[in-house]
Amino acid sequence: MSEPAKAVSTVRLGKTGPQVFPVALGCMGMSGMYGPADEAESIATIHAALELGINVLDTGDFYGQGHNEMLIGRAIADRRSRALLSVKFGALRGPDGSWGGMDTRPAAIKNFLGYTLTRLGVDHVDIYRPARLDPDVPIEDTIGAISDLKQAGYVRFIGLSEVGPETLRRAQAVHPIVDLQIEYSLVSRGPEDKIVPCLRELGIGMTAYGVLSRGLLAGSRPAASGDYRAHLPRFAGDNGAKNQRLVEAFARAAQERGVTPVALAIAWVMSKGTDIIPVIGARTRKQLAEIPAALRLKFTTDELNRIEAAVPFTAVAGTRYQQEQMKHLDSELGPLKPE
Repeated sequence: MSEPAKAVSTVRLGKTGPQVFPVALGCMGMSGMYGPADEAESIATIHAALELGINVLDTGDFYGQGHNEMLIGRAIADRRSRALLSVKFGALRGPDGSWGGMDTRPAAIKNFLGYTLTRLGVDHVDIYRPARLDPDVPIEDTIGAISDLKQAGYVRFIGLSEVGPETLRRAQAVHPIVDLQIEYSLVSRGPEDKIVPCLRELGIGMTAYGVLSRGLLAGSRPAASGDYRAHLPRFAGDNGAKNQRLVEAFARAAQERGVTPVALAIAWVMSKGTDIIPVIGARTRKQLAEIPAALRLKFTTDELNRIEAAVPFTAVAGTRYQQEQMKHLDSELGPLKPE
């Protein structure tokens, strides 16, 4: 890569977490979620990210029904010490890829982690987090079970994903939480209202995924087959056509700064605080080349205001997930209560 790792300062993930590069690599797309992926290029991309200095590799045990973890395991086999493995668990998937809900019972967590360690070929994961809130299991039980696994040496840090302030507070009362993984971008700014203030009050970092709104801000369109984005509201039908106007406005803003929309989108998220780490779903080494440009890009308050006025998040058409999925997001609806 063009930028040496030593040129970029690391930051602490939350008040109690590890030192991390200010950008993380999201590996989900390497397991077919956006259409076919080239395995050799995926591994080369992970290696190039580590060379750049990126140390957080984000995955989920349900990405490709375990494929993603096995891929990462092969990629880091001879360089484990350079990678911090952030793993989501709990999502139940059918053999056809269908969603089966969440299971974060303590016994299930031990089972999930046992398989994860084997697929990754490691003796511990660095950050372990439930992918969503399980409405049938108190968050105290979930965090307590992960804490036990941490005590046993199988987990180093505990994170959460897509939960709201009340759940964050309840979880933090059981064990320090290092970060919340949640969607955050120029056109997905919901966390700013209540979640970001809560994170900062509690000393919890944010790992922000979807910083390009799944490629929307970069002008990317769903592939012909195998790309789950074809079913997402922001890409489909009339919403897709309406959002194209925002895409074009964002492209003009990037052109004015002499950077690509990808670099501008990453830099915008980073401008919101060093406690926010963008998770970039690069699938190729070429896509990683946007990161150094994003790291160099700085904004004045006036410049940020102009960008946000040109691409107002209130104008985006469609929710970030389908309505059925939105119903299960604690971060959107408040904590779900067991019946």
